Amino acid sequence: MPLAERLRPQSLDEVIGQPDLLGPAKPLRVAFETGQLSSMILWGPPGVGKTTLARLTAQACGAEMIAISAVLGGVKEIREAVEQARLWQAQGRRSIVFVDEVHRFNKSQQDAFLPHVEAGLFTFIGATTENPSFELNSALLSRATVHVLQPIGATDLAALLERGRQALAAPPLSPEAVEQLVAYADGDARRLLNAFESVARVAGPAAEVIDAALLERALGAQLRRYDKGGDVFFDSISALHKSVRGSNPDAALYWFMRMLDGGADPRYIGRRLVRMASEDIGLADPRALRLVLDALEAYERLGSPEGDLSLAQAVIYLAVAPKSNAVYNAFKAAQRTVQQAGSAPVPMHLRNAPTALMQALGAGQAYRYAHDEPDAFAAGVAYFPDRMDPATQYYAPVPRGLEIRIGDKLADLRQRDAAARRGKPGGT
Repeated sequence: MPLAERLRPQSLDEVIGQPDLLGPAKPLRVAFETGQLSSMILWGPPGVGKTTLARLTAQACGAEMIAISAVLGGVKEIREAVEQARLWQAQGRRSIVFVDEVHRFNKSQQDAFLPHVEAGLFTFIGATTENPSFELNSALLSRATVHVLQPIGATDLAALLERGRQALAAPPLSPEAVEQLVAYADGDARRLLNAFESVARVAGPAAEVIDAALLERALGAQLRRYDKGGDVFFDSISALHKSVRGSNPDAALYWFMRMLDGGADPRYIGRRLVRMASEDIGLADPRALRLVLDALEAYERLGSPEGDLSLAQAVIYLAVAPKSNAVYNAFKAAQRTVQQAGSAPVPMHLRNAPTALMQALGAGQAYRYAHDEPDAFAAGVAYFPDRMDPATQYYAPVPRGLEIRIGDKLADLRQRDAAARRGKPGGT
């Protein structure tokens, strides 16, 4: 039996982590202590105890548990579970139907549970690594409480590692080895124990200590995986971002591959590329944002490793694209104004007038419809609140890429605005 299975908690007190759910007076702790069980969804990353909590819940409530894997099961397994629950109900026994990876069931399969949950035939517990809001039917969600499980913390993982060492009668670990294994586990207790079992097998009974060098021999490239909350991960994404901003496609591609090789989620990298497209390129090349979104869509369709190439294409494109932070600077400047100046009233000529009362109060009066003006531009019209300077500027295009043309156009429009406000021909 794998070490992770041998060390699976047999009681609530043996469970590590999840203080927000299992601490004193917390939701699941209360359910365990009172035996008052309701249907639930356990949402969290792999290896944080979803299956264990389902088993302990059944044990604490004296219920029979029927386990279904949505990866392997389908309608047949659902029907069999319902029939088994009916048999136990006839015998006066409670039952829990536990569905692992429930997000893999389609809508009709998820709907198959609803009438039986409604009738109280069984209590439903689903486990998922995906956001239930997006992956589960609203009807099922409305009948179940969602409990969010967090990655296991470093201190708890270190304690679990010591349990595993004692169970295998393995040599002691150096502090560096403990730190590396905990970082490699990345909050996943199962991954930690599986990795340590491999290391202990390589170490054998003759080893005096398990150190970093032995870890490298046993796990090799696997140790390059990132701790998602650690400095290496964030330093690497920072290096990727700065390489793109610095227009160095080769360095950008290097850091991209470093992150992939280290186990970073390609979707996370893709989300950061979306940010770069707006923050560092913006309107100098508006195609950059669309290309990154297309690359993300291609990745979702293909997955790894095929979809990784689409993201690499986006990385290179962003690096060689003309750079502009004008949109970013304008965004921050406007944000500061709003935070400092508060909520100024909308000028009357910009307000909508859907009712006679609003019209009588002057809403919409003196508004000039831009499409009726020369070049579809109403020169001199003020669009800011009355107490602000109508010539306030946040967006300052840079002389690169498409923003060269945007800058020329804005300069012309601003000159026409200024002339109109001075009362020259074309003014208000």
